[in-house]
Amino acid sequence: MNLALATCTYQEFQPPMGAPIRTTAGHPRFPLGYELVGHAKLITPTRELLAQNLPQDAYEFSYRRILNGYGIDRIYAELAGLAARAGGARLVLLCFDKLSKPGAWCHRTHFARWWLEQTGEEIPELGDQPGTPPPSLF
Repeated sequence: MNLALATCTYQEFQPPMGAPIRTTAGHPRFPLGYELVGHAKLITPTRELLAQNLPQDAYEFSYRRILNGYGIDRIYAELAGLAARAGGARLVLLCFDKLSKPGAWCHRTHFARWWLEQTGEEIPELGDQPGTPPPSLF
């Protein structure tokens, strides 16, 4: 499979990281200093899931059911299309939740775990995390 993917927040993203891809149900309500390349619709949580305000384990279970419903081949095809549109650049899957807060979690981390299980490929987080410096941009 081998797509170049990473995750980050809208707020922490910098253009040298790659091609910014929306993975949120809504658009950012603040100005971005960059233009989004596209929207990964198949990995965006549904508004219905978000409205349930579930604890992390229940949320991840429900979110994985959505991902499994689409399947790895269909999700890969959507992401490959976005990568082609971005000229082969690494796709940086964006959302709002900062992981630097203790106990923070986000659908992008759930997606990264699911992707690793499906493909064997890790997706690095480029935003700040508790106790660890962010990975190198290059």
